[in-house]
Amino acid sequence: EASIIENVARLPATEMEQYVAFRKLADEGKTPEDIATFFGVTELLVRRVLALAGLAAPIRKLYSEDEIDRETIRALTLATPAQQAEWLKLWNSETERAPFGRSCKAWVTGGSTITTDKALFELDQYTGAVTSDLFGERAVFADAEAFWTAQAAEVSARIEQLLARGWADVVCLERGTYFQRWEYVQTTKKKGGKVYVEQRQDGTVMFHEGWLTASEARKKSRQDINGDGSVQTDIKPEMSGPMAEYVGLHRHGAAAASLLAAPAIALRLMAAHALTGSSLWNVRPHVCGARKNETHESVSGSAAWAEIDAASERVEAMFSALGAMRPRSNGDAYSLCETFSALLAMSDEEVMKVLALTMAETLEAGGPVVEAVLHVCGTDLGRYWSPDDAFFDLLRDKRAINALVADISSPSVAESVTKESGKVQKALIQNRIEGVDCTANPGWRPGWMQVPPTGLVEGAGCATVEAWTRIAGLFEGEDEDNTQPEVEPCEADAA
Repeated sequence: EASIIENVARLPATEMEQYVAFRKLADEGKTPEDIATFFGVTELLVRRVLALAGLAAPIRKLYSEDEIDRETIRALTLATPAQQAEWLKLWNSETERAPFGRSCKAWVTGGSTITTDKALFELDQYTGAVTSDLFGERAVFADAEAFWTAQAAEVSARIEQLLARGWADVVCLERGTYFQRWEYVQTTKKKGGKVYVEQRQDGTVMFHEGWLTASEARKKSRQDINGDGSVQTDIKPEMSGPMAEYVGLHRHGAAAASLLAAPAIALRLMAAHALTGSSLWNVRPHVCGARKNETHESVSGSAAWAEIDAASERVEAMFSALGAMRPRSNGDAYSLCETFSALLAMSDEEVMKVLALTMAETLEAGGPVVEAVLHVCGTDLGRYWSPDDAFFDLLRDKRAINALVADISSPSVAESVTKESGKVQKALIQNRIEGVDCTANPGWRPGWMQVPPTGLVEGAGCATVEAWTRIAGLFEGEDEDNTQPEVEPCEADAA
């Protein structure tokens, strides 16, 4: 806590910087009132800034780069994750425009129009009127009250199911009240977690499982160890400060030495530290900080990240089966021990899966380490990447483009189109990949995307090639197989 306060002692200038600072203190258990007092600002300001926690990372990035105005970002803090994804889709669209300002708020809240996709109940059992356009793509409920009557009945049925599953309580928020996650603390069913039912004016109903209000969580943490609900009173410690330090350091030494003889336990404890962090560990997941939205979309939609997301879901299921939350990096000692306890209950194979995912999510982008991993794992980059629209859009250097023409076609073809525009040459490359008037070559990959990477222009700098060259000597003697399948050459066709 002292370290955090030292780093955020002055109120940051921008709202996104304030969000980072406020969030750090909030994660340490500080209330909005405490944060407001520390910085000398109003509690309302703190609450408004913390509301940014509900935004998707790409939207926060756009806001930090002043691409989105304040009124729009306020509206988007009310949007569901699905609505935020739809808004980003509109933002990146070349034919449609994303709503801004008041229009954005109206778009998020949905007004009185309730579409049929919001219904929890079966539509074939609904007796009210439903209207749609000529194509039936945007069917809506003609009678909002009839919709909410049917929706409420289904919500009540699901609440009964949740209580039957053992949840301590299900809290149904008033319609139109938003569930602001930063005001709550996530916990498990076994530890008294509740379910909060959020009902949006546009008909959307969401069930948030495993949460307590911040005040409830603090009160629960103060209850005595007997679990009788009584609160501990202040009692003078039996050890002085220096004695507690003496005992603690000797116990620490004994624990550390014990790990030397228990590598399997040490491995699990190391994994727990990497997952949750501590005062000595600060491990951060990789965040795609691409400057271009097209790059971000290309990477996030790639086969590689689809595999990582699937692995993440499997690991979360493993922890859930043991009654534990999926670990999150917060530096909290209790969370660390909870994760450690769950890992001790897992098999070696399961722990290795957790470790593999943790390393995958915290692998730094760029630099020699990526090249080293690709090399020692014998990665087939063709499995994870193929030239897409974003690649060709970012491909601007005519020297590199012409070198790619020579690689996929022939040096003579490249020489014949040297004076053509980059657009023409890129079209030629795409034709060779797709097999227009020649044998298709879908497996072609430029030297940049091979293992190890190769440059295209002699004497020109290439970050990935330079990264590999720097460490190649460390892996000398290992077998490599970088041969590419032979492809039937195409006739030169500059047009």
